[in-house]
Amino acid sequence: MDRETAQKRAEELRALLNRHSYNYYVLDRPEITDAAYDRLYHELKAIEEIYPDLISPDSPTRRVGASPLADFAPHMHRQTMLSLSNAFGPDDLRAFDKRAKRVLGLDAEASIEYLCELKIDGLAVSLTYTDGMLAVGATRGNGIAGEDVTPNLKTIRSIPLRLFGKQAGMPSFVEIRGEVFMLRSEFERVNQEQEEAGQPPFANPRNAAAGSIRQKNSAVTASRKLDFFAYAVGEAAGVSFADQASLLEMLAARGFRTNTHRNLCRGIEEAVLYCEEWRSRKDDLPYDTDGMVVKVNAVDLQRDLGATSREPRWAIAYKYPALRANTVIRDIAVQVGRTGSLTPVAIMDPVEVAGATVSRATLHNEDEIRRKDIRIGDTVIIQRAGEVIPEVVEVVSGARTGEERPFIMPEACPVCGSRVERPEGEVVARCVGLSCPAQVKERILHFASRNAMDIEGLGPAQVDQLTTKSLVRDPADLYYLTLEEMLTLDRMAEKSAGNLLRSIEKSKQVTPERLLFALGIRHVGEHVARIVTRHFGSLERVMAATEEELSRVPEIGPSIARSIATFFSDQENRQVIDKLNGAGLVMQGVREAVKESPGFAGKTFVFTGTFETMTREEAEAAARSLGAHASGSVSKKTDCVVAGPGAGSKLEKARSLGVAVLTETQYRAMIEEANQGDGEAGKEVQLALDME
Repeated sequence: MDRETAQKRAEELRALLNRHSYNYYVLDRPEITDAAYDRLYHELKAIEEIYPDLISPDSPTRRVGASPLADFAPHMHRQTMLSLSNAFGPDDLRAFDKRAKRVLGLDAEASIEYLCELKIDGLAVSLTYTDGMLAVGATRGNGIAGEDVTPNLKTIRSIPLRLFGKQAGMPSFVEIRGEVFMLRSEFERVNQEQEEAGQPPFANPRNAAAGSIRQKNSAVTASRKLDFFAYAVGEAAGVSFADQASLLEMLAARGFRTNTHRNLCRGIEEAVLYCEEWRSRKDDLPYDTDGMVVKVNAVDLQRDLGATSREPRWAIAYKYPALRANTVIRDIAVQVGRTGSLTPVAIMDPVEVAGATVSRATLHNEDEIRRKDIRIGDTVIIQRAGEVIPEVVEVVSGARTGEERPFIMPEACPVCGSRVERPEGEVVARCVGLSCPAQVKERILHFASRNAMDIEGLGPAQVDQLTTKSLVRDPADLYYLTLEEMLTLDRMAEKSAGNLLRSIEKSKQVTPERLLFALGIRHVGEHVARIVTRHFGSLERVMAATEEELSRVPEIGPSIARSIATFFSDQENRQVIDKLNGAGLVMQGVREAVKESPGFAGKTFVFTGTFETMTREEAEAAARSLGAHASGSVSKKTDCVVAGPGAGSKLEKARSLGVAVLTETQYRAMIEEANQGDGEAGKEVQLALDME
């Protein structure tokens, strides 16, 4: 390909990829499969490798991370990023409304139009675009100056590298303000990787988002799925809007993701009702929000109201009560994880937090206890948000009596008595006993977990008995259990024993990435397992790979490569793999999208309820393999909901929105038609979808 042809094709590919990224990450409405996107991406990357001078700042290949930064340069905001005053109840909102009317010279009976927007619990950032191109991305900092974290913000797919729209109508300069955040599901995944790597876990999704944005190596930021909502404009040239609602529409038209959970309220009482409505609804969101921002909608009124040196007079944050409570730590126990990690856990007086009774909270590690100066007998403030494990936020030092006792990390494992070591540079102490019962139990529970081998019915109670009776010493022993052995367990009848054995048998059909994750290798989470197995193509090739070969895999650093190589060089671990193979495990290939079926391509499916003939993960994988997108929530963009018995709010929402609903039987018929050719049942289902 000559340079002129390459330049033209590169421009086409950049436009295509940026549009498809927008459809996927902003609209949640993909038009092509992941495999099709990857083909376009690799074609562009190949062109840029041949002609490096054709690389542009808005190229999708620039999102993967740049060279590590020595330090963050300061960035002066052209317009101060103000904070918000807080309202803690309806009366505070009404007082805010009265002040606004007084400043504006309006009668008490007059109504001001307010726009209510969810207050996302994340990290405020400013994005500066020059001639439509992202030039600088910075943290809020003190509101006057922040840190230049442009390479890190460029890795976030919902942040456009180039503004959408015609070049002629592009603003010469504009500052976009918004919030970077992390989904709770991603927070749990990142914390699991932190713990496996011997690093301290993040306290909450906001901490995780902030820590990810301030990484010196943007490749680390890229490995964490951060998201972004735009909600404001700072200084701008050639940009105007009449009200806040129009501003958000303009931002969406320019390629930004805006939060759709907002409401235009005619008067403060409507705003109060909307804020109170979200007090309970917020827990259903996949991300954290700590309140609602109430803004005077009209821009001319905003200008008349003005601002103090710290905050605007035309906006206020309606804060929901913190999910915190006070209690007393009666003891600190130490739990042993599957990799030998020792985690101190506070045993507390039971207290209700966010609708749940809490009596235990993680203390993370010894350094965290020292930093917060937590002692046995302390009165502490604990916090619980969503499904996140409760944690101790701080000590109420004024409540101390002098009877409190410092915590000392044990030198011997509390389960097996083996030596405890803390590797240099790590914050987690570990038991070195290879046969530690606690580690064996946790490894088997991890092996059987839903995202690993998915052995339904095998929980802590069963595993505890199996290991105590020495029926199971390693994960492979599960596949050699007999009905007679199962019946020796407490509360295990013949029917439940048979069901568990069938679930174990079913798990023999497994992909290499699931098995690699299930083995519980240190530093190897789901993401790493997927990358490694797809790079080598089979578990056998992963096992045979050297540390050097593993370290050459994209996103795999020296620690991970060493951990995998060390694990498979251990003779005992290889014997477990041999036992698994001897038990008849059938290794399936990692299935990619193979074709785009008209009934699936570009459509969004949501799966809810209990399925009888497949797991939900299998149902989602089948949809993706045919070009569809599997989502976890129902919206107007959803094309179809597949509902099994026990489906609840998602099914109700689908019906209220007029979204097509299929049974499991209908969905399977649709899959079979797509995979095997035309079938009458599949045609009938597709016709029903089209009619919807």
